[in-house]
Amino acid sequence: MAMTRGIDETHDAALTSWLPGANAPGHDFPIQNLPFGIFRRRGSGEPPHAGVAIGDRVLDIAACRTAGLFTGLASEAAAVCGDASLNRLAALGPAHAGALRGQISALLRAGDTRIAGLPDWETRVLPRISECELFLPMETGDYTDFYASIHHATNVGRLFRPEQPLLPNYKHVPIGYHGRASSLILDGTPVRRPMGQTQASPDGLQPPSFGPCKALDYEVEAGLIIGTGNPLGTRIPVAAAEDHLFGMCLLNDWSARDLQKWEYQPLGPFLAKSFATTLSPWVITWEALAPYRAAAAAHPSGDPAPLAYLDQGSASGRAAINLVCELHLLTPAMRQQSLAPARLSRAHARDLYWTPAQLLAHHASNGCNLRPGDILGTGTISGPDAENRGCLLELTQGGKDAVVLPAGETRRYLQDGDEVILSGHCEAPGFVRIGFGECRGTVLPAVG
Repeated sequence: MAMTRGIDETHDAALTSWLPGANAPGHDFPIQNLPFGIFRRRGSGEPPHAGVAIGDRVLDIAACRTAGLFTGLASEAAAVCGDASLNRLAALGPAHAGALRGQISALLRAGDTRIAGLPDWETRVLPRISECELFLPMETGDYTDFYASIHHATNVGRLFRPEQPLLPNYKHVPIGYHGRASSLILDGTPVRRPMGQTQASPDGLQPPSFGPCKALDYEVEAGLIIGTGNPLGTRIPVAAAEDHLFGMCLLNDWSARDLQKWEYQPLGPFLAKSFATTLSPWVITWEALAPYRAAAAAHPSGDPAPLAYLDQGSASGRAAINLVCELHLLTPAMRQQSLAPARLSRAHARDLYWTPAQLLAHHASNGCNLRPGDILGTGTISGPDAENRGCLLELTQGGKDAVVLPAGETRRYLQDGDEVILSGHCEAPGFVRIGFGECRGTVLPAVG
């Protein structure tokens, strides 16, 4: 049976923190957010362990537990927060994660003095994020990337199949492929331009060549992080699917479009995708997202109804996430001229054709075992308008129409030295805006 992970006192817009930096308007990490991540104090030599972002600081969960500040399920959850990943915390399930988040909220609220009464609390319990190293939040065994945006699928389909942009299966089954978990990298990690095999001539009369990718792209995505899994051979009902989700992060699925065009038939993406996928460091928990739920995107009249195992019924009224993703680009020339990054797109996750619960339920529908720390990418988040296009393949019509940047430069695809900056936030009337932080990567030249 599905658990209730609804709106409670931790989402109250009137809540403030005794940490002034957490109360700044528009800050990504107010007290209503409390995302989890893995950190260590720079130069300390301590092992990486779990913390919670609050304002410009990170709360050391293990230090609070040592001080006896947690009780009950929260204390049990905090006991696994000395790990170098959030996997064991996610595996405990929603009750434990929710209890820990609730007690952390109480510790950080205005008027609470328990942390401030601890010795060296500013450096030991709540160091500044700028003084810490961050790490990938999860140890990910498997990464699956979906194709959940019908706008993206249609835009891309028109480039290659103008007469039939969407294949017949799209509106019946969530499409995905198995990605490469070993090349998941953290925000800020440079991305090396991949080498690969490409088609030498459109007519196919010349043999393919091997060399640096000439059509490097980004993809604006969100990552769904598995909490409790399922045993091999069992299924997860769509009504209970969200109970198996720990939270969300931002995800940039770097793509080598020229490699992809040559290799993707008949088995789909391979080396064009496996060289790098960037994740943001902070996991926004499913509990924190409760106020920012939205109705699933309305399907056009005449579209097939989902099969029973994907039908969310009345739950579809809150099945989507009202996440806004923005993609900015900063080129070397812009950096030299001290120009701000240029926004290339702004898209909404609520526009996805398939919801998070449907993606998860479909993944497990054949008995596939999902495990704590596994990541399901949404696929490129795009929308109906030009500003909603979540990759350069869409924005430039396959490289035909260049994007014009503030310094007069143009881009059809990414060049060496370009920095891609993905950010995201959630807003809802009556609630405080919460952010996802950033997901950055700078392109380095190919080697060899």
